[in-house]
Amino acid sequence: MRYLYNPPLIIKKLFKHFYWQTSNNKILLTFDDGPNPGSTEKILNTLNELKIKALHFCVGENLERYKELVDKILNEGHTIGNHTYYHKTLTSLNSKESLEEINSVNEVMKNNFDYEIKYFRPPFGKINFKTKKIMNETGMKCVMWNLITYDYKNDIKRVKFSIDNFLRNNSIIVLHDNNKSSDFIVDSIKYIADSAAKNGFEFGAPDECLK
Repeated sequence: MRYLYNPPLIIKKLFKHFYWQTSNNKILLTFDDGPNPGSTEKILNTLNELKIKALHFCVGENLERYKELVDKILNEGHTIGNHTYYHKTLTSLNSKESLEEINSVNEVMKNNFDYEIKYFRPPFGKINFKTKKIMNETGMKCVMWNLITYDYKNDIKRVKFSIDNFLRNNSIIVLHDNNKSSDFIVDSIKYIADSAAKNGFEFGAPDECLK
């Protein structure tokens, strides 16, 4: 099986209003699926050690279940994005169902943390032209990527391969905050940081990378 670490150019052109790379030539680290006890703490401790601010695309039911971890993410200066409430594939839902999946996450963050979400990432990266319309309705920015590490395959060698071959100064990198990658998430982050340093690349905070 051939893995696509960087989505095809034709897809990026069709959805040119989505973010496929950073706008300031700095690397943006993103984490999908959290918060998740056991992995979120490791991620935050490592990011703090390396002085990196990241964008965490969180699942709504996890936001409600693990509020203390949400507080920790926010208190440490990171950004929370919307990854739908139940991690459903939007392309299999109608517009009303999709909006419910998305808006319910925004409501959780607003009602419980007085936090306005600005960024969205569709589960599994599945998008269609309906997604563009939904983004316009919600007023959020859709953040995709140009480097997925496949850390959820539970193989640190694949993560290192992706970084060695595809890391760029404008990379939006996908990692995961879940049990599948928890055992080596610290090593993954540190490997990315070391590789960036060797290449003279810098990390940026979400708001400066997604202007």
